[in-house]
Amino acid sequence: MKYFYLITVLTLFSCNAQVKETKVKKENAVITYEEYTGEEPTKPEQTEFYTPVPPVVKPSDANTAPSDAIILFNGNSLNEWVSAKDEDKPADWIINPDSSFTVKNKSGDIKTVKEFGDIQLHLEWKSPATIKGKNQSRANSGVFLQGRYEVQILDNNDNDTYVNGQVGAIYKQHVPLAKASVPSGEWNTYDIIYHAPEFNKNGQKTQSGTITVLHNGILVQDHVEIKGTTPYIGWPKNEAHGKAPIILQDHGDESGVSFRNIWVRALN
Repeated sequence: MKYFYLITVLTLFSCNAQVKETKVKKENAVITYEEYTGEEPTKPEQTEFYTPVPPVVKPSDANTAPSDAIILFNGNSLNEWVSAKDEDKPADWIINPDSSFTVKNKSGDIKTVKEFGDIQLHLEWKSPATIKGKNQSRANSGVFLQGRYEVQILDNNDNDTYVNGQVGAIYKQHVPLAKASVPSGEWNTYDIIYHAPEFNKNGQKTQSGTITVLHNGILVQDHVEIKGTTPYIGWPKNEAHGKAPIILQDHGDESGVSFRNIWVRALN
């Protein structure tokens, strides 16, 4: 018994020592910047520079996009979208009189004609005021960045589900920091900053992608790491890819999600 006790104590001591050693190493890590080395400037103009000059972008106001944005839905045409299954087929969703469009149940996902890498994406969406279904079958859709990485769209009002699949989640990977939904039937906004993953010439991922999401102006995903694809079943996958379309999901729910005011700014 004493021998067992001694071994246990030594083992715990060894583990604790390792934890402390690791912690010390992290605390001793120092970040330095090459441009701030050498002799320190003594005049203000020595730390001022005038190039490159940022481009001028006219900001958006109500129901408009920034001047450098690509309009993905202009209120009356889905010409910027095609069937995700067959890009030779037009997007077969429903355009509404109020300059929005709605998922056509069981018609399939749609994707953008253009392909994108790093982006700033704005879209507005709503569930019906009167909806059917519950859990994941209640006004469910999603926006897939580069066709692979889903930001969940869902009516969670009085409708609990698994938290890494609720509204604002990076599906099955990151729980949102808050639930910021408006009442059912009112318009939600998503503002998404996306940086794509990077791969080497052998197809191995060298840099994870990141996503930041503001839901109705509330930060719900704060520059989180994309661990790979966002499948319903199984682990994330990290197959190499380049620029790819944005996809909007037809989840097959009876209560369809509507969209409007979709625009994107290419960041690379």
